[in-house]
Amino acid sequence: MPKYKALISYDGSSFSGWQSQINSLSVQDLIEKALATILRVPMEIIGSGRTDAGVHALGQVGHFITEKEIETEKVLYSLNSLLPKEIRILDISEAPEDFHARYSATGKIYHYHLHLDPIMDPFKRKYALHLQHKLDIAELKAAASLFVGTHDFSSFANQQSQGSASLDAVRTLHRLDVIEQPGGIRLEFEGTGFLYKMVRNIVGTLLEVGGGKRLSHEIPYILSAKDRKKAGRAAEPHGLFLVKVFYS
Repeated sequence: MPKYKALISYDGSSFSGWQSQINSLSVQDLIEKALATILRVPMEIIGSGRTDAGVHALGQVGHFITEKEIETEKVLYSLNSLLPKEIRILDISEAPEDFHARYSATGKIYHYHLHLDPIMDPFKRKYALHLQHKLDIAELKAAASLFVGTHDFSSFANQQSQGSASLDAVRTLHRLDVIEQPGGIRLEFEGTGFLYKMVRNIVGTLLEVGGGKRLSHEIPYILSAKDRKKAGRAAEPHGLFLVKVFYS
């Protein structure tokens, strides 16, 4: 049966996240409902990974299987006419039989936005975390550099409801860049994969370092402890964006 790859963008402010959940409104549910309306059969779309409630996506990827071939441009237009304005399908293309949105992924990029001006820009309030205190950018950068490389990130992974976030917590972080932008900074994460709430937990810990509550040289100790309690609290979800998913 034909398989299709979808490139998806959404403002996660109003949703319980990507993944279907009981008694909540998810991005996955809305896309599946729209697909079922168009194709007149129950549909399932598999995402590259879950994003939490309030987290946004510029480049989420999903795949779905149909009983027969579809006109991708026509379905693309129809989907966007049925979906709420907060969700847009950017592209639909036919995918190889062995393609899997999650398991075929070789890497991802996430961005986390921090607004550092004393007064919050009202147009950024849903898309950046506003910090009320001063941030030592040099110390934050020093701490960020210590995350780069291959590590066991157990200390920065929350458990999911069904158990451990992953049997293997080893991931490779290719870069964690601190980029200045109007009003604040952007933390850019690029790696082979990310554990449940890993990015938000790292950001929360970096903010403690930048705020003087921790020292940058504590990061290797926290990593080696493999204990979630040793790291900082998760940063708020609304500053986080899934930007790109890589495939070989």
